[in-house]
Amino acid sequence: MKIVGIAACTAGIAHTYIAQEKLLKAAKERGHEIHVETQGLAGTQDALLAKDIEAADIVLIAADIKVSGRSRFTGKRIVDVPTSLVVKSPNKLIEKLEEMLK
Repeated sequence: MKIVGIAACTAGIAHTYIAQEKLLKAAKERGHEIHVETQGLAGTQDALLAKDIEAADIVLIAADIKVSGRSRFTGKRIVDVPTSLVVKSPNKLIEKLEEMLK
């Protein structure tokens, strides 16, 4: 599975980057490709490339705030979750995404 996503929390500090790290680890452990952009206090980092978005099977938005650039995902299956869910249960979230694509 190819996953792209955005992580963003209200403060744009801790949960944004923790969510990114946990998503990367959980997806890679299950053999998936993943790229997660962060939108935080430092602005946008690890910006998603158009080719990655186009190749993605699913878009995961792990955010507690409105994220910018959602229009890039038109026509893609989008899953929205709070960052706290990613921080607490990243493996279960990836399993759920796998089930959605079966």
